[in-house]
Amino acid sequence: MYFLPRLVLNMKNEFAHNTYDRLCAHAREVAILYSVQSLLGWDERTKLPPAGGEYRAEQMSYLAGLIHQKQTAPEIGEWLNELAESDLAADPHNDTGADIVNIKRDYDRKAKLPQALVEELAKLSVLGQQLWVEARKANDFGRFRPLLERTIDLKRQEAAAIGYDGQPYDALLDEFEPGAKTTEVAQALTGLRGQLVPLVAAIAASSRRPNRQALQGHYPIEKQEEFGRRCASAIGFNFQQGRLDTTNHPFCAGMGPCDVRLTTRYDEQSLAGSLFSTLHEAGHGIYDQGLREERYGLPTGEAVSLGIHESQSRMWENLVGRSRAFWEFFYPIAQQTFPETLGGVAPDDFYFAINDVRPSLIRTESDEVTYNLHILIRFELELALINDELKVVDLPEAWHAKYREYLGIQSPTDSDGVLQDVHWSSGAFGYFPTYSLGNLYAAQFFEKAQQEFGDLPAMFARGEFLPLREWLRTNIHSQGRRYPAAELGQLVTGSPLSHDALMRHLRGKFTPLYDLH
Repeated sequence: MYFLPRLVLNMKNEFAHNTYDRLCAHAREVAILYSVQSLLGWDERTKLPPAGGEYRAEQMSYLAGLIHQKQTAPEIGEWLNELAESDLAADPHNDTGADIVNIKRDYDRKAKLPQALVEELAKLSVLGQQLWVEARKANDFGRFRPLLERTIDLKRQEAAAIGYDGQPYDALLDEFEPGAKTTEVAQALTGLRGQLVPLVAAIAASSRRPNRQALQGHYPIEKQEEFGRRCASAIGFNFQQGRLDTTNHPFCAGMGPCDVRLTTRYDEQSLAGSLFSTLHEAGHGIYDQGLREERYGLPTGEAVSLGIHESQSRMWENLVGRSRAFWEFFYPIAQQTFPETLGGVAPDDFYFAINDVRPSLIRTESDEVTYNLHILIRFELELALINDELKVVDLPEAWHAKYREYLGIQSPTDSDGVLQDVHWSSGAFGYFPTYSLGNLYAAQFFEKAQQEFGDLPAMFARGEFLPLREWLRTNIHSQGRRYPAAELGQLVTGSPLSHDALMRHLRGKFTPLYDLH
């Protein structure tokens, strides 16, 4: 008789473990389908012939529907209900508990979406990206406008299906930054803007200016690729598990364990564009390569949010890649690689030139100080579009007005204006704010790492970048989705997310460069 309660408990535990194993097997099957979808997406943006777009859209639509069916299968809800009261779900931050919590979150969200809507969005994403490439080349927003209007209509339908407490944008933002609210993001970006504008004004008033001509010259593309690969390898991207290709708009795509693809774009007259894009995407790739392989397909083997993902790319691009210490190590190598262009350029002149602060038209090529103003513009515009406060036909002029207001400049073309980013063509509304959240997280993570290592710049100057990568892997990458983004940030740094660390970094770097007082 005394053994009966223990026997019942053991049976319950065994049943729960069996159910959890079924849940994990199902999740890993879905992950295989996602990896196939990701591979098709990578191929579409790098290798697909122009005439192949329509059939690729059909392929992606079919896969999206199949994935949706599997992600919303009724048995998943039954398994989750069975596991909810089990010991496996008792701790939401260990592997089993985090898997159960996050699979339930994803299931509840996906189950609200009609399959037809999911399939149409997937199809339109491919067609949109193909049409965007054509419209951008032709500087013809009118060609792109009808598809964008349809995409926005579908995204409103998606938000309505998912539901929201505040405003429709909350439901779209939640896909990329789980748990984040539009009002919180708006408050964070507005607060950051209040700190950035005076710094931009002070820099603009400075008499010190870098010699940008120091960077001008011929940079053979094959040499740029060689140098970019060398830098990406040095900071910890494993090319045995990845590759680097060219595209219209740089991105990183993870296909599964040991297969992470980076892309960049090249300009023979500029090294900075391709190099910092490569470092940025390598930062994403390093995160993906740092996820635990044995947990692949489960939430504990996935990135927690795009804000955290962007913190990794922005850290390696800016806090490391644009630092003086990075170039103390790499500038002699750059001079050897591009002797005709950089052979006679002093290191200090090169460093100042790559950190030039001035309003610019292109987000991906903007400096650290003004970058977040580009994000604020896009956030405000897409919020207005989703709220139906701005018509697509009026978007180009609204874009120009925001650039005049925030940066004092205007693009002469839509190609360098409203058509410069790929995100809206693929329906990625809610993505842009994560870049600025990433900048905030990056500065806090980097500041914490500096406290623990003592002298990161000295390590970088010796070419020692892997200790930082391992610190990030331990504290962030390997955690998967065990903690929500904000909670993970607080656990790692000891502080809630704020703009303080970023502003300390920017003032500390640019005050001496521009002799600010």
